[in-house]
Amino acid sequence: MGADDVRERLQSAADGLVASGAEAGLQIAVVRDGRLVAEVTAGRAATREGCDLDAGTLFHAASTAKGVASAVAHVLVERGELAYDLRVAEVWPEFGAHGKDGVTLRHILLHTAGVPAPPYDTTVEDLCDWEHMCAALAAAEPWWPPGTRFGYHAQTFGFLLGETVRRATGRSLAWWLREAVTRPLGVEDEVHFGVPEPLLGRVALQEPPPGAPPAGPEPGSPPDRALPPGIRPDAGRANRADVLTTSSYSAGTMTARGVARVYSALLGHVEGVELVSPARRTAMAAVQFEGMDEVMGFPITWAFGFSTYRPGDGPARPGSTFGMVGMNGSAAYADIDSGVAVVVMRNRFDGGLGTLSQVGRIVDDAYPSRGDSG
Repeated sequence: MGADDVRERLQSAADGLVASGAEAGLQIAVVRDGRLVAEVTAGRAATREGCDLDAGTLFHAASTAKGVASAVAHVLVERGELAYDLRVAEVWPEFGAHGKDGVTLRHILLHTAGVPAPPYDTTVEDLCDWEHMCAALAAAEPWWPPGTRFGYHAQTFGFLLGETVRRATGRSLAWWLREAVTRPLGVEDEVHFGVPEPLLGRVALQEPPPGAPPAGPEPGSPPDRALPPGIRPDAGRANRADVLTTSSYSAGTMTARGVARVYSALLGHVEGVELVSPARRTAMAAVQFEGMDEVMGFPITWAFGFSTYRPGDGPARPGSTFGMVGMNGSAAYADIDSGVAVVVMRNRFDGGLGTLSQVGRIVDDAYPSRGDSG
């Protein structure tokens, strides 16, 4: 199947999803072996500046940004700025309180640090206050000894990783994203944690799903404690200017083609830009954990800072796919064996995975696994 066929199939699927009402606005990008083979937009996406939806529209990507944050951390290890076994308390002494002195960068990337929840009374304003959140997490009591259990750090991951990077290198994670990743790739205006003020008007406004909102988690349960009521993600929160312009590193804003280029570079397919070595790429994608997520309450498979989820029906070798899915149904991932990087951005904030699955099936059909290319 040629690139034109892939593009046509994805465009037809996107148009159909919009026409059916399943989607409002979509951006899809597929890069294979470093070449952009499909760039698709469909539907509507209102922005503050009233711009029409196009390939340059920025989308709130929710936790899809965690994959980008993890990628930056791996790049910093590659450059010798960080080490996976760096104890966080060595560079952030306050964090060692209550037995957290054994937490390492590795534990943060693997969501085994044992600090998955902010204070239960945390507000959105608190999330936009970096010093406040870091102080709160430094004073927190861990849920488990570091490295002994897995639990998704939905709202704390970015603060833990970002403050560790800042203390260890003297530069913010956002600075490193720009200087070490997006600027060399020519996408510094398309992949962000906090959106620069001049670009805020290009961000697509998220739309709430039709109907009543889904019920929240049971009060007092681990998901309820990890996602307190005052900061549960929804379209309204995602559209706030203070949220969009704040670098919390657990969420971000980007274009599909921009982050697809980042993942293609992680695969080693962008000429002149080597973000990580082949050995590190293999280690990043390798399955690190299989078992129960102690926070979310379901079984999980996790790579080294990434989800192993690959949408679609095609087989994938364990250790080949790495990426991240956001709560609003966005996703970005790369597959070593097939050489593809795939990104879906959307502005219907409902967490549905149907669009991801449909896109994944088309990509799997066009670019099946080529086997272990390690």
